[in-house]
Amino acid sequence: MFTTDRTRLRRYFREAWRRHCAGEPLEPLQRQIAGVVARHPEYHRWLEDEEALARDFHAELGEANPFLHLSLHLALEEQLATDRPRGIVALYRRLLARSPDAHAAEHRMMECLARTVWEAQQAGREPDEADYLACLRGLLDEGG
Repeated sequence: MFTTDRTRLRRYFREAWRRHCAGEPLEPLQRQIAGVVARHPEYHRWLEDEEALARDFHAELGEANPFLHLSLHLALEEQLATDRPRGIVALYRRLLARSPDAHAAEHRMMECLARTVWEAQQAGREPDEADYLACLRGLLDEGG
């Protein structure tokens, strides 16, 4: 799955979902992908549509990119599993203590992650973990 080839990455997501729906055995990463996809029925049609593999999604036109969204979920799950950046698990738990909807909390955290990655790409540098954690702490200041 680890590739910069957008089509190959999308095919991997698609295959994981297809195998899940068919009741076929899944590799651990495919199982993780299927779990994230299962929580997003609004994206199922994109994973079942061959043409979506080459489709551009335009945020400026209000189009959500399902593959980006699912990838952000996976990245956040990895961060929470490893507590990297250090302290993210504690911040997540504090968010959950205020509002126990884990999926909604993840979406709020993913906004910070997406912003951090976008800013790093624009500046041509690595993502700034301190800024990312500050954004996450700001979610607590907003009331959870």
